[in-house]
Amino acid sequence: MKLLSRSKTAPSNRPVKTLQFGNGNFLRGFTDWMIEKANQANVFDGDIHIVQVHSKSGNNPMKDQDCLYHVIERGLKKGILVQESTLISCIAGITNVFEEYEEYLKLGENPDLRFVVSNTTEAGIIFDPKDSSSDSISNTFPGKLTALLYHRYKTFQGDPSKGLIFLPCELIEANGAALKDCIQKYISYWKLPAGFSEWIDWNNTFCNTLVDRIVPGYPKGSIEEIQEKIGYKDDMAVMVEPYHFWAIEGTDQVKEEFPLDKAGLNVKFVDNLAPFRTQKVRILNGGHTAMVPYAYLKGLRTVREAVENPEIGTFLKEAIYTEIIPTLDMPQAELEQFAKDVLERFANPFIVHELKSIALNSISKFKVRVLPSLLAYHELKNEWPEKLTLSFAALLVFYKGNYKEVDTPVNDNSDLMDEFKAAWDLGSTSETVEKLLSERAYWGEDLRNHQGLTEAVSEAVDQLLQA
Repeated sequence: MKLLSRSKTAPSNRPVKTLQFGNGNFLRGFTDWMIEKANQANVFDGDIHIVQVHSKSGNNPMKDQDCLYHVIERGLKKGILVQESTLISCIAGITNVFEEYEEYLKLGENPDLRFVVSNTTEAGIIFDPKDSSSDSISNTFPGKLTALLYHRYKTFQGDPSKGLIFLPCELIEANGAALKDCIQKYISYWKLPAGFSEWIDWNNTFCNTLVDRIVPGYPKGSIEEIQEKIGYKDDMAVMVEPYHFWAIEGTDQVKEEFPLDKAGLNVKFVDNLAPFRTQKVRILNGGHTAMVPYAYLKGLRTVREAVENPEIGTFLKEAIYTEIIPTLDMPQAELEQFAKDVLERFANPFIVHELKSIALNSISKFKVRVLPSLLAYHELKNEWPEKLTLSFAALLVFYKGNYKEVDTPVNDNSDLMDEFKAAWDLGSTSETVEKLLSERAYWGEDLRNHQGLTEAVSEAVDQLLQA
């Protein structure tokens, strides 16, 4: 089997325009793949330099492959089975912060640099007062980034044209604003010049973004078949679903300089991310969370089994199209297309997504993902939605811990699980439901205050227990 090597590919004469913090599966199967596609489409002319921010070892198998690897798309796209591979050649190099700190800082001297992309986990964008100085290696990603930006500021003497565009992919709300806030905190804490703070404010653009793609990662179970097809040994191959979406809250300049949408990619430049975030949380995440307990009680164990089951598949479609979508303030056609894509993604034959893994911490998930749709539907229609109410009932029964002599894989806070057990030890279904719906710690409010909800959920619980 041939080894991946730059000597066997066309040399890249592209400038390094993007600094990428993180080298995990998601960025390699999402951002790097998109930039590769944009380069191929001749709408973007730029490579990426990766910064390792977590690992303290510079040993990286990517280097052994000359920073080449394949992204393998597998799944359904508009009803057609897709199996495609793309060689990613836009990674120009990798630097480890801990082993090559001076080299890392020098990355800021690159005059062609325009973008900073990151995915340092949801807990990555934080300020830590233990990071004492710009002269030492910070614990946090924002601390490391501030030091590099200060070096860039000094190198170019505050040149306004050397500011950067930041595109964080961390799954937190207002991720761009949060990153900028952390940088400004470090500038103040480290007593760096006021001019640097002003340069950050006026000459750099921090975009809030929303990303969406399932990236299972290295296709261990099918790697031999894949390598046979691509003709190379690839220890860094990344499997992804065909679906991808990137919403970027940015200026016209960002859209002009980062025109990934012109490569046919599902990238949107928007004025406000909130509707897209709500769409994703309510339809994609909400659909998952609404389906899982009911499907599990019906004896199903994976997402694909659930959506292909006639009863559960119909339940999910009706919940999304007739009870969730009517509560959302976005164009109907966009919502229905997104829902269609979601259902196709759930049916991906190459991804085994177990219901029990999605069921982790289901109470907090239901509060954020499903409950708002349930309450909004009642406010809109003055009646309780049948499917979402049944989902709520199934969730409470699932947390009972046992259904028809089969244990349910409840995995949540131990105190909460004890409270559910105590509630289920009460004398009747109505008492149990009333007790659970009264818990503000679960739902953010006392749900008994919504007229008829306790009765509707109790009736649905009884139907499940007596089925």
